Amino acid sequence: MSTPIKETTKVPAQRSAGRTPVRPDGRPREGVVLNAFSHGFLALWALLIVLPLVWLVLSSFKTDAQIGGSAFGWPQHWSLDVFSRAWKTGIGDYLLNTVIVLVFSVPLTMLFGSMAAYVLARYRFPGNRFLYYFFVAGAMFPVFLALVPLFFMVKRLDMLNTYQGLILVYVAYSLPFTVFFMHAFFRTLPTAVFEAAILDGASHTRTFFQVMLPMAKPGLISVGIFNTLGQWNQFILPTVLMQPQSGDDPERYVLTQGLIQLQQQMGYATDLPVLFAGVTIAMIPMLVVYLSFQRQVQAGLTSATLK
Repeated sequence: MSTPIKETTKVPAQRSAGRTPVRPDGRPREGVVLNAFSHGFLALWALLIVLPLVWLVLSSFKTDAQIGGSAFGWPQHWSLDVFSRAWKTGIGDYLLNTVIVLVFSVPLTMLFGSMAAYVLARYRFPGNRFLYYFFVAGAMFPVFLALVPLFFMVKRLDMLNTYQGLILVYVAYSLPFTVFFMHAFFRTLPTAVFEAAILDGASHTRTFFQVMLPMAKPGLISVGIFNTLGQWNQFILPTVLMQPQSGDDPERYVLTQGLIQLQQQMGYATDLPVLFAGVTIAMIPMLVVYLSFQRQVQAGLTSATLK
């Protein structure tokens, strides 16, 4: 007699014990849900960032009546005359003062910060860890706690309401973050290249500037962008240090100070489009800088972890 064949029931793959349910293309369903959630969150975050910027730019082309009537309405008349009026109210001078300060403060911050980070990352000497943690502690020091002694120190140096005084303060306050960031980056660079340069007879200075510094270019670009954004948007330090000290002392306001002055003036003149145009002018350079170097910033932030 033949033995009857027993029917076997196939267990679906998604119901097998210890396995993650999968889609027909082999991707886990939990990953799809998580991916959809993350994309939705990023889209919401992008809207929260982009919509205020768009609203700000559109408000520059409106009139006071349109802004007061419907804040989210579309401009009825497109004209660049409001930007010309904003420029004549002093935005051009404020922008020039800011550029003058940043042209010197950002390169000096990058130079001194990268040199200090390189020495702390590559050379062992007594007090190395102490100096490193001293810089790290400076990054956590609130600027508000040092305003009074900082004011009297800059005043004693006769640098109040001067470009060089604000440049030195910007460099000092930006150094801790720069050293902390570049220290981690220099530690990831291959030691073999450093040793080869020394064996070939290169001095420590030449090794730093011609070998190690070019290899750290992604990190330099990233931290340079962060320093530029931070110093461009700085308000409390120039407010304390860049005030005229006498009637003959000229005003050297930077953009953040100038926008506050413009806000006060436009509050009485009821010319809000000029204020929006001034903020747009102050915002555009940083948007251009960040969008131009966003890939380099991402590469600099991830390269240290990938090496």
